[in-house]
Amino acid sequence: MGDYSNVPAKLEQFARSAAHEFGLGSEVALKLLNVSENATFQVTNGSGERSIMRIHRPNYHTPQAIESELDWVTSLREDKLVLTPAILPAADGRRVVTAVDESGEARNAVMFEFMKGVEPTEDRLVDDFKTLGAMTASLHQHARQWQRPAGFSRMTWNYETALGPNGHWGSWRDGLAMGPSELEILGRLSDTLGKRLAAFGSGPDRFGLVHADMRLANLLVDGSDVTVIDFDDCGLGWFMYDLGSSVSFIEDHPLIPAMVDSWVTGYRTVADLSTEEENELSTFIMFRRLLLVAWVGSHQDTETGQEMGDNFTKVSCELAEKYLSEFA
Repeated sequence: MGDYSNVPAKLEQFARSAAHEFGLGSEVALKLLNVSENATFQVTNGSGERSIMRIHRPNYHTPQAIESELDWVTSLREDKLVLTPAILPAADGRRVVTAVDESGEARNAVMFEFMKGVEPTEDRLVDDFKTLGAMTASLHQHARQWQRPAGFSRMTWNYETALGPNGHWGSWRDGLAMGPSELEILGRLSDTLGKRLAAFGSGPDRFGLVHADMRLANLLVDGSDVTVIDFDDCGLGWFMYDLGSSVSFIEDHPLIPAMVDSWVTGYRTVADLSTEEENELSTFIMFRRLLLVAWVGSHQDTETGQEMGDNFTKVSCELAEKYLSEFA
């Protein structure tokens, strides 16, 4: 679990240090937008120009892994496949700089172009998911044919690394309000997911480079434009996992069936989606949900973790029972 004590002062020290590394001087105005895993700041220079700074959490990604993320983003922008912010390098060309706080602790930082837009609103969810499905298909097509640079390094999101006891986000078994009943229900869910995913397979047509966090908070809607941000969790996983991540934290929303249908429709305007893949979408939604149980349990001191609370596990068990009644 991260240490989020004294967060604003500590993070501002990193942000000021990073701003200096990016050549922005001391006159910049900093606005903390979000602290979840990384910290995100809006940076405004003396001319009123805005950009977005990401201060990376410690002990998660190496500089090489961050550079690998930025390589993919750069390729996507060059091929004009999706709207996503440009990477703004320092004057000497560095895309990843080292920020240091007053104690001498160092963190990596990246600067991005500011993009207009707001998170999708509920009245647009179904329509936006058609657009999102098409965008996701474009990402997947690109990932299948892109020649990754030498040294490319990103996490793998498979059954063991996501739901195993030493998963990237901790163990779901350590989720909030986890009693014997919850452990039993979610244990059956985990076992069923493992069997179904093994049967589904992880060949190159089904498993490759994915965004892995295309949830609503990482989408910006501006009129008809939808911008994808935050490729920080991109890595190797099932392509259909991107649908699971898109409904993060709202898996019990009454519009989910319509949103999924809309996503599938949009996806098929760009690329093929087999019946077998479509039939397994519920599996990927529950795969992501169980992973989020682990995340909430290991991030109780973040704003999102506190907002989810014990009820997140309760609703997860209800969703698991419904899924198991159909797929176990």
